[in-house]
This record gives sequence, structure tokens and C-alpha cells, in this order.
Amino acid sequence: MVDLRSFLDDLEQIGELLHISEELSPKHEISALLKAFDGRTPMFFDVVEGFSTSIVGGVCGSRARIYHALNSNGVDFYSRLRKAIHNPTPVEIINKGPVKQVIEEPNLSRVPILTHYDKDAGPYITSGVVSVRNPDGKSENVSVHRLLVLDDNHLAIRIVPRHLYALCQIAKEKGETLDVGISIGLHPAIMLAASSPVPFGISEFEVANTLLDSQLRLVKCVHVDAYAPANAELVLEGKLLLNKEVLEGPLPDVTSTYDVQRMQNVIELVGVMRRRDYLYQALLPGGLEHRLLMGMPQEIRIWEYANSVVPTIKAVNMTSGGCGWLHCVVSLEKFREGDGKNVLMSIFAANTSIKHAIVVDSDINVYDMEQVEWAIATRFRGDQGLLVIPNVRVSSLDPSSDQNLELGCKVGIDATKTLLKPKEKFERAEIPRSERVSEIIKALTNPKNK
Repeated sequence: MVDLRSFLDDLEQIGELLHISEELSPKHEISALLKAFDGRTPMFFDVVEGFSTSIVGGVCGSRARIYHALNSNGVDFYSRLRKAIHNPTPVEIINKGPVKQVIEEPNLSRVPILTHYDKDAGPYITSGVVSVRNPDGKSENVSVHRLLVLDDNHLAIRIVPRHLYALCQIAKEKGETLDVGISIGLHPAIMLAASSPVPFGISEFEVANTLLDSQLRLVKCVHVDAYAPANAELVLEGKLLLNKEVLEGPLPDVTSTYDVQRMQNVIELVGVMRRRDYLYQALLPGGLEHRLLMGMPQEIRIWEYANSVVPTIKAVNMTSGGCGWLHCVVSLEKFREGDGKNVLMSIFAANTSIKHAIVVDSDINVYDMEQVEWAIATRFRGDQGLLVIPNVRVSSLDPSSDQNLELGCKVGIDATKTLLKPKEKFERAEIPRSERVSEIIKALTNPKNK
């Protein structure tokens, strides 16, 4: 079985895990270090003030690290995630696992939950994977939600109108509560699957199992009718109270700006399962890890939509500067005038949260924003390639929009070369390299020479 610990061991062996030996507080101090090293390296906090538990953060903080966790070369990432979503693998249920080493009563004051920013409403669990069974008992939903600590055994959960929201409505009509398992400390494949746009009724655990070559195992929770990964570090078991709401927030979301406060449901914890020496997994709100886990799974959906319109899509990037959620760049091989704008419309259809979309030619690296900006500078004309859609649904996370009605404006930029001019007009000048010069450049750029 694969788990967070095996992945951390792997990172340790290749020198990509930074240990912090100084004693630090879970209130602001640990999050400040995570922010300072955001996207650079995972961090292991050996000593946490007031707790015997260590904390790890930034685990999924780079594309390369996520690829590494999936044994992907990057090129096959879309095809592998697409296969996993469309071909989920049933997960074996076992009776015992490391997460069942300790069964105890809930007491959140014993868990080193971080308070991240200065105006946060309180400590927030931000890496919790929430598993809920459909009241009909035939399916489950697994998704990531932010969870505000209210007291030792109550949490407020932010629920957006997607699958868990639908399950809440089904249970509410029946006058029932929903049993939930909140798993913390998981392998990146499970985090990625739980963040993916999986069809309703498909278990994200089964998607993760496909990504993990059928190595995932689940256990049934002790106190509630829900399931959790057998190798999780910590599982909080609770009842999602559909008739009780509290004011949730503020907390910075993926934009790094404070999301608006809303009335949200309460989870009452009824039990805890954990490893004896469990690790607490932190995830910095608005950090690169947050943006990648939200954005990367959306790229496959955008690729599918765009490819159905123009079947020459090369790459998709939900950009970091666009918070992993509001900006998207797509490259394509263009054959007809109009292809660019058709792709722009497909991008907006694939993800209604996208605010600004850019399409470029296949010679532009969508992950290099300097190249993308160069394409806009040399290939885009506002009177021909601009697409503006006012008064349309946008993300509730966009502070410039009407966040209550979720209304705003979308802008598309077609920065592809026009086919009405010779292609040579848009080629970048290049300098020929002799073998001798190539060897000199190689030697000078070798890290060992720096």
C-alpha cells in the first residue's frame, strides 16, 4: 500500500524534504515558513509548540512533484488522469490499517491545526478529504473542503454547489444527517483525485486507486457509515448537521484574498481514528499547492472540451498567476481562422470559473508566461482577437465580481498567428549554434560549475 509516509521517504532520499528543527507555533509561525518557501520544497516541522505531533506541508507544491508521485513523465499526465476518471477501479475494503491503531474521542485542541493568516476566523483544516456516502447507499463523494474549528468537537464546512451539496439536499429532503469521514495525511494521488471534476456517483477513491495501480485500501470508519484510506494519518468521524449553520470565514482562498463570509453547515465530531505517531498534513491557503490541486485536474476537462472543438490542442495551463483558477492558457495547432475563438468559448464552457483565457500557437510554451506575453505582444490585435462576455457567471472567489450573485465579465484573447499573413512574419529570430559553442554553453550552465 502507498501512503504519505512512503512518498515523504522518497522525497527524503532525493533531497527534496526540508526539515525544520526549531520549535514553532501552529499559529502563524508555521504558515509563515510555508509561505516563504512556497513552491520550492516540502517542509517537515519536527517540533510543534504545545504538541507532540509533527507537521508536514507543501507536499504537492510543484507540478514536477505531483508528476513524481504518480510516476508520470508529465507528458502522459492528461492521459493518465483522464483514464482514471473514466475507468475508476473498485477499492478493496480491509478490516485493519495503520489509521486504526488508536480509536478515541474527538478533541480538536489536541490536533496541531494551523491558524494561517492574521485575519482568519480561527484555526482551519485545509487538507481534509471528506468522504460521504449517498443516502441511497449506492455511491459516495470524496472532496476537499476547508473546515473551521468551532470548538473541540465541532467544525464549520464550506460547501460549494457541487456533488456534496447535492448529497446534502438529498439527505435534507429525507430528514437525515450525513455521516462523514475527514481524512488527513494522504498520498498526493488521493489529494489530486479528490480535487478532480469526477462525474456525480463516481467515487474519487476509485479514481485514486486507478492512479495508484490498485494499491489503495480503505477501512470502514468505527463510529460513522463512511470510509477512509487505511494508511491515512488521521481520520475525524462526524455527522454533517443539515439543520444547523454558523457564519464561516474569513479565510483567504486560492486568490490569496479573503473570501466572503457565509452561513455554512456544522459537522459534529463523534470519534477519531489515527496512527499512534500520526503526522498532521498542512496546506497553505492561496499557496502554490492549493492552486495546483485546484487547477491541474481542471486542465484535463478543458483539454477534452477544447479538443472536441479543435482536435489539435497541445497543452493547457491553469496559471499560477491566475491563482490556478481564474486564468487559463491553451496552445493549439491552428489550421483555420476562427479556431482560436472557438477554443476560447470551449474553455469558458469547460470551467465557468475562468475569468481570462488566452490561446496561443503550438510553438509557445504555455508554462512560460514570458513566451505567452510575447505572443500577445506580436500576434494579438484587440480589434480582431478580443472576446468580451459581460454579465456572465464567474467564480465566487473573484473579488472584482459580484460574489453573492457570482456575476462578472469574461475576456478571451486570441494570440494565435493570423493565417492571412506569411508565417515568417511571426517567427522568432534564432542564432545558429556550432558544436563548439553548444559545448561551451553546456559547460557554463552545468550546476556543478556554479
